[in-house]
Amino acid sequence: MTEPTISQPIEHVSPLRRGLRQLMRRRIVQFSLVVLALYVLVALLGIVGLLPDYQERVGTGYQPPSFDGGIAVILGTDVFGRSVLYKILAGTRTAMLIGAMVPLIAVPIGVSLGAIAGFYGGKIDAFIVWLFSVISSLPYILIVLAISFVLGKGMVAICVAMGLVGWVGLCRLVRAELIKHREREYVLAARLLGASDAVLIFKHILPNVLHVAIITASLQVLGAIKSEVILTYLGVGIQDGSSWGTMISDASGELVQSIWWPLAGVVTAMFFVIYALNVLGDALRDALDPKLLDR
Repeated sequence: MTEPTISQPIEHVSPLRRGLRQLMRRRIVQFSLVVLALYVLVALLGIVGLLPDYQERVGTGYQPPSFDGGIAVILGTDVFGRSVLYKILAGTRTAMLIGAMVPLIAVPIGVSLGAIAGFYGGKIDAFIVWLFSVISSLPYILIVLAISFVLGKGMVAICVAMGLVGWVGLCRLVRAELIKHREREYVLAARLLGASDAVLIFKHILPNVLHVAIITASLQVLGAIKSEVILTYLGVGIQDGSSWGTMISDASGELVQSIWWPLAGVVTAMFFVIYALNVLGDALRDALDPKLLDR
């Protein structure tokens, strides 16, 4: 007669952790994380002043890309002999700063207004719905342009303008989630135990819809970077030259002279960060959305 064996305890892994582990095994997600980490590193180096001066003349005007003149001219020079690579690095710092600052403004506004509208309903809900309906009915770029003109040109004005407009989509999503959750059993039980409205919203309901805010914030980073480039191209954004939009604006008139490398360099830099953010945004959705965790 054989002795009974004691089975090993089965480790319980939450669906969220399992989803994150599966995503991290994907090569494309790993590649995107590395790319995004490099861009963040460049931004941090720019903040502490360790990036080369992009306004310094390093060669002759419109010098084609070359490996003979050192790293400064590896992507060529502009009309003033400044390094295209150094200008791209300066633009990377600007893009990543804006990509980080805009969600810090938009996400708290969207989550707070969406939670209040969805939880209380009635006249409060009607007013907030009217507010974001008015904002969403107007062209996004025109509203940002108007706010930027009022606040003045520059990075702070651009970030505030995009943050004050970019909360609308998140507010809608959070409001819809609060409407679904406010009458569920766990919320009613907490209310019977004497929980206040603030506790019900921020302790019981919002943690269950937090994935919406995280996913939206990751997408807002992408939208903020692209919007800054467009606004700067239109002459409202960053005016000191340290922007990808400025480079695109300057390079658009140089193509007729067969000067292709400034535009090719900045477009390539934009492509990699936008691609990485798109991949990571989809990965976060797959990992954090409860509807997809058990698939």
